[in-house]
Amino acid sequence: MMTAPARPYDVLLVEDDLADALLIEEALSERGARNLTQVEDGVAALDYLRDPANSRPDLIVLDLNMPRMNGRELLSILKADDDLRLIPVVVLTTSAAPDDVTGAYQQHANAYVTKPVNLDDFNQAVQNIDAFYLDTTTKLPRT
Repeated sequence: MMTAPARPYDVLLVEDDLADALLIEEALSERGARNLTQVEDGVAALDYLRDPANSRPDLIVLDLNMPRMNGRELLSILKADDDLRLIPVVVLTTSAAPDDVTGAYQQHANAYVTKPVNLDDFNQAVQNIDAFYLDTTTKLPRT
């Protein structure tokens, strides 16, 4: 049985595949995501994050393979930016390649989850993310 996270949370989903985005949005909404914003690539994610009119997400869920700016490039920029580096980033991608997994953690991703083939597996992955990151994070003010 799944437990709900300690509090509602805001998510920025960086995903270019519409079917994957809908599955992820559904699962995260069921888990307590209150505001879920989806963008299609790293450029759009940076635009969103740097716009002071937008609320700061509690979590970024990031695909690796996207057009314009891929997830590897975005992760590198996020973790080098003093204003954005403390936002937890979960890489959620189809790649289980050891170089991708190692590279994501070397760039300070908080978790790496391979996209599952069914909703039950994804829900379990989201619950695991909740347990390790969302229940213990503190909402950071925008500087």
